[in-house]
Amino acid sequence: MSQSPAYGVGDASYQAAGGIDGLQRLTDDFYRLMDERPEAAAIRAMHPESLALARDKLACFLSGWLGGPRLFSERYGPISIPSFHAQWPIDQAHSTAWLQCMADAIARQPYAADFAEYLLAQLRVPAARIVQASHSRHGA
Repeated sequence: MSQSPAYGVGDASYQAAGGIDGLQRLTDDFYRLMDERPEAAAIRAMHPESLALARDKLACFLSGWLGGPRLFSERYGPISIPSFHAQWPIDQAHSTAWLQCMADAIARQPYAADFAEYLLAQLRVPAARIVQASHSRHGA
């Protein structure tokens, strides 16, 4: 029996997420949940009315972050996630609401259970860094 590559190695995570099509479905579900959930209203308000650009940027970012094509830098240039998000005062409640929308969006995907768990665990790292960067900048 062949062993599939470990998540985080090469493009294994990108492939497990369904490539760019799978990531676009994930981000579509994520932003739909953000629109619907009252607890995400404060985060949603940090975005423009149209989420088309945010959807594309998140899918492109996740592509490279998960070992696939580095679409974000190709389309939008370099990014530092904590620095970019530090322009808004993002606290733990914002981070928790964001992660809950993402957890529920991940749960809607046809991902293997171990990959879904891995992906959410990995997303908690930048989420925590964003709160720290915002706290340093805004003194929240």
